[in-house]
Amino acid sequence: MKRRILGTLGVLAIIIAVVLVMNIGKIQRLVRVNSLFEADKIVHNFSNMDALMFTHDHPISAQPYVWGVTPTPLPKQVTIAGQDRILSEWLNEAAATALLIVSGDDIVYEQYYSDTTQSDRRISWSMAKSFLSALVGTAVERGEIGSLDDQVTDYVSALKGSAYDGATIRNVLNMSSGVAFNEDYLDKNSDINKMGRVLALGGSMDDFSAGINSRARAPGSARQYVSIDTHVIGMVLRAATGKTVHDIFDERLWSQVGFGADSYYMTDGGDRAFVLGGLNMRTRDYALFGKLMRDGGIYQGKQIIPAEWVAQSTSNNAPASAPGSHNDASVGYGYQWWVSPVSADTDFKGDYFAVGIYGQYIYVNPALDIVIAKNAAHLEFMSPGQSGKGYMMENIDVFRSLAKHYGRTSAGQP
Repeated sequence: MKRRILGTLGVLAIIIAVVLVMNIGKIQRLVRVNSLFEADKIVHNFSNMDALMFTHDHPISAQPYVWGVTPTPLPKQVTIAGQDRILSEWLNEAAATALLIVSGDDIVYEQYYSDTTQSDRRISWSMAKSFLSALVGTAVERGEIGSLDDQVTDYVSALKGSAYDGATIRNVLNMSSGVAFNEDYLDKNSDINKMGRVLALGGSMDDFSAGINSRARAPGSARQYVSIDTHVIGMVLRAATGKTVHDIFDERLWSQVGFGADSYYMTDGGDRAFVLGGLNMRTRDYALFGKLMRDGGIYQGKQIIPAEWVAQSTSNNAPASAPGSHNDASVGYGYQWWVSPVSADTDFKGDYFAVGIYGQYIYVNPALDIVIAKNAAHLEFMSPGQSGKGYMMENIDVFRSLAKHYGRTSAGQP
């Protein structure tokens, strides 16, 4: 009897060992994801996501853009919530890892922090949403997407019966799908973190999206930032074009614009691009995308992103924020782009931005001909900040101060 028990335990031990060996990659990824935002690892991780996740490479395929470089010192102070602040102190407080400022066609300031370098390919987080928006614009122009008022289920039948049934493409683009989804990054049991574990373990993001069955409100009735909406837009884009997001990205953007180094998307286990936050590239290339948008979608005389889409996607066309949502009511939203608060100052007319968690930004100011790209590993990015306004609004105040400073400097003004 004892020998039989020992034999059974031995077989179980072998089975467990085999299972562990077969799933060692998944286990390692899950362990790494669980420590992704630890203070002593976050900076390194944000520049090395290809060591943590499934990825799909996008080698450069166009002649790299040659930037003009006219170094100009940063101003000592910026204005945040009406108060002067020492910029270097704020950058340290906001855990900046890169800051790059473009005026016209020139880089006027470029600095990297925390032992990172110009060559680091940095995680976009939700800035990736704005790249996907540009690809959607090309599909609309080509007639692959018939109308933004088509329902998402007209393209993706797998979403029938889910919380997305009845939502239009426009609803989902401007974050008013109405689905119930907990976006609390700091809650390990939130929907956004459950999604992260699906991604790390190589599950299907399509299946995860189709499995969302709870609705908070009617589609189109109010805006609430829900990252999974962007994956649904990616599903629609794939269905409408019959292509992968990787192929569309390569054909319509990456090969058409002179990005200067290879990039990559994080993916799920089926090589589906993590379109809501998985793009990784150099800070200079985030700035080049911002420049493309600032220039009306034109790159070296060629229309890459439809001009009408550039204007529409960066306009505040979303419904008002839902009561109790974490959206700042003063900030508008377009088609996967954030729209800066309205200002009486004409220097800020029409400025907008992409933003990713932990302090990633592309800020675009057409009036002053400025683009600012910033990366960070800011663990306190959701806290009120010294001003009490919240760090998103502090970042926009800083960018507006810098835009005014460099816009005036470039124009020869004091």
